[in-house]
Amino acid sequence: MERVLEEAGVPPRRRETAWSLGVAFAVMVALFIAAPFLVYPVFLMKALCFALFACAFNLLIGYVGLASFGHALFFGWASYVTAHAAKVWALPPELAVIVGMATAAVLGLVAGSIAIRRQGIYFAMITLALAQMMYFFALQAKFTGGEDGIQGVPRGRLFGFFDLTGEMRMYLFVLVVVLAGFLLIYRIINSPFGEVLKAIRENEQRTISLGYKTERYKLVAFVLSATLSGLAGSLKALVFQLASLTDVHWAMSGDVLLMTLLGGLGTVFGPVAGAFLVVAMQNYLATFGQWVLVIQGAIFVVCVLAFRRGIVGEIAHGLRVQL
Repeated sequence: MERVLEEAGVPPRRRETAWSLGVAFAVMVALFIAAPFLVYPVFLMKALCFALFACAFNLLIGYVGLASFGHALFFGWASYVTAHAAKVWALPPELAVIVGMATAAVLGLVAGSIAIRRQGIYFAMITLALAQMMYFFALQAKFTGGEDGIQGVPRGRLFGFFDLTGEMRMYLFVLVVVLAGFLLIYRIINSPFGEVLKAIRENEQRTISLGYKTERYKLVAFVLSATLSGLAGSLKALVFQLASLTDVHWAMSGDVLLMTLLGGLGTVFGPVAGAFLVVAMQNYLATFGQWVLVIQGAIFVVCVLAFRRGIVGEIAHGLRVQL
């Protein structure tokens, strides 16, 4: 595998990678455990949901090189289906989340099968077009509630025992699921499958010449990214007890792209940092109204000009470690 990566142009990993990533993960977990005693838990849960969403998006754009402009499709529709399953079908939260993830996986398979036939801006435009089609369907469909969305979604009892109506219990549930998703993504990108994805990102033609069917790898990566994005959307529906058009709007795809780029494209912890930064701006700068978008745009421009690798990417580069 290392020979394949070298031939495809992927640089070898540093020896201290496992140590640095382990320390960074331990610090992140410690902060998440202490955070609800210092910060409003609902804000933390929202940031964690978007952190998972950004990590799932980063799996596709950062490690495969596919820039999707339509990931709100999977995030939003998983949110709708989870909310409907919990409220109308009265499913417990774990089953409602699984149904939402399955919906995102199916949509990812369909959208990915169409989109991966093209590259670059054409791939991005196809994903955006598919997402907008489903947005207008959500606007007209009866079960989505139209502009009102699905409100009053019950959090229910996890496995029939743990009541999730309490903020701290819900926070622990979200934290465990997000950390599990984070570790799954880390395992994917550091597996032989993930190494092939990096090879495709660096030089797809050379990877094809080595005998790999790159379209299959890209489709699997697309479906995995869509499924994990659906997991994030499902959690958000339970946290806020609401699924709305905001979740499937094209601006949501822009937000997750912003989070990933700010944190650091192709880094493990970058999307998490970027998600917390963007959610913090949206929350604490809400008094500025529409000026929040201007502030976000200004910060984005500064980061692109001054921190080309993103916040975490620049820190990792300065410390000469991989984060």
